[in-house]
Amino acid sequence: MSEQTIHLELNDSGLAPGLPVPSNPRDQIQDVPYRPVEFRDDDLASALERCAAWLRSAQEWLGEPLDVLALHLDYDDREGAPYYDVKLLCNEEDLAGAPLALRSQAR
Repeated sequence: MSEQTIHLELNDSGLAPGLPVPSNPRDQIQDVPYRPVEFRDDDLASALERCAAWLRSAQEWLGEPLDVLALHLDYDDREGAPYYDVKLLCNEEDLAGAPLALRSQAR
């Protein structure tokens, strides 16, 4: 069995520079092994719609389905914070563009 080395271009956050970012300033990609991509809003439907739109654009960019481990819904009762917190737990290799690098290297 041979091991291949794959060169990935990553930004300071460990993400591929071309990865679409969530469009709303309340949303973010967090930093853990399965990285939560977070969508926060007082309206659950709006948060879910932004989540779905981001997932579609990320999969289009990646050229294959994004590896999502879980969808997590939480609530934030703090004053001034968006009430709903929707998180997609995504494979960090997908967010770093590893499948793109593999396909590029294979060409």
